[in-house]
Amino acid sequence: MTKSIKLALVAAMAMGATSAFATNGDNLLATGTKARGMGGVGIATSFGAESSLANPALLSAIKKSEIAGSVTFFMPDVSFRSNVAQESQFPGSPSPDYVKSDADFNVIPEISFAQRINDELVYGVSLTGTAGMGVDYEDVPFGLPGDNGAFQMKTQLQLLKVAVPFSYQSGGLSVGVAPIIQHGTLKMSHRLGDGSLLKSKNSGDTSVGFEVGAAYDLKGLGAEGLTLGVVFKSRLSMEYTNTIKSSINAFGGAAQTGVASGDNLDQPAETGIGLSYTTGGSTIALDYRNVAWGDAEGYADFGWEDQNIVSVGYEYATAEWAVRLGYNYAKSAIEEQNGAANNPANYGGAVKNFFNLSGFPGIVESHITLGGSYAVNDGLTLDTAIVYSPEVTESFNTSAMTQAFIAGAGGTPSGTESSSADVKHSQLGITIGASYKF
Repeated sequence: MTKSIKLALVAAMAMGATSAFATNGDNLLATGTKARGMGGVGIATSFGAESSLANPALLSAIKKSEIAGSVTFFMPDVSFRSNVAQESQFPGSPSPDYVKSDADFNVIPEISFAQRINDELVYGVSLTGTAGMGVDYEDVPFGLPGDNGAFQMKTQLQLLKVAVPFSYQSGGLSVGVAPIIQHGTLKMSHRLGDGSLLKSKNSGDTSVGFEVGAAYDLKGLGAEGLTLGVVFKSRLSMEYTNTIKSSINAFGGAAQTGVASGDNLDQPAETGIGLSYTTGGSTIALDYRNVAWGDAEGYADFGWEDQNIVSVGYEYATAEWAVRLGYNYAKSAIEEQNGAANNPANYGGAVKNFFNLSGFPGIVESHITLGGSYAVNDGLTLDTAIVYSPEVTESFNTSAMTQAFIAGAGGTPSGTESSSADVKHSQLGITIGASYKF
């Protein structure tokens, strides 16, 4: 990767003031303002230059040249509590109160460009913030009144992609490929049982992958207005030196926790299929995607499982304006591990439960979206989208971890210790964008 591309990535990441939670696991609901307004669809629905990462084949809809950009103001609302430490020191003590994470505002940029070369070929370039996770309980008192049991956990993961997509069209068939360069950064800090602070520096890594897609206009088969699309996104191997492994080693290492992936945290492969139908000014679209968290190094060790995502969206458009709405659902990829008491073999499951919910709680499932566009003139269009994810709660068993803490401090577990990690999470995202055709 050239020095100039690296500088562009760093500059774009610097726009993100804090860490963010995305919506499907650690992935944003969609890239592009229009897709976000329609529930995250985009495998069979073209949104011009914004389709670079949704399905590169759909760049075939570009007439001449188009540039599109947006900024998403992402506002996750995450609160956490755990009685791991309290129960290990004061058996039978009540759970502490929930405390809200300070990582509650993030700015996520994206910009895409596409240009037609000839009747068959279109190329593009995009720079897009695609994912992120993080919490911040750094200022919560530790071992004092008001402690929420998060061990002052602070995490920050940010991912950006540079893509150079190409689309080729012949008749009703379009195919596309996009070489991908992904740059990510991760940093973590938290207290240990003895009160000392474990803090990693901001660690970055860059990976290369690809996306391929196809779309077929079925009007040649007598289905006017119907389009079928498919897409595949390769896994991107990422390693963040001296981050996750340091924390796991502090909790007993790979042998005790079962987390043997070290500092690896791969971005998983995805496959998807979509269908859209347009008649008059109305378009309705349906997408299905599978995200292979269970095969991604790092996430798999922490018990994340493959995630099935269903998106449905509707648009009504005129020459001057458009309105969009949508819905997106994906069951949480984070599965509770066995952290029950009175079995030392469950210690690793309890540690994973604690880290997932305290540091990486990507558990939201339903998303309601609304969007719109206004054409200022023949070239310039202003776009906006709102994504709301209702609050969900989760509670995972961490009792085996509590008993290990008691034994490690020289005590003798009574066998009745009970502890849990509890989290509440909702989201609001507002995207403002514009596109210009020339």
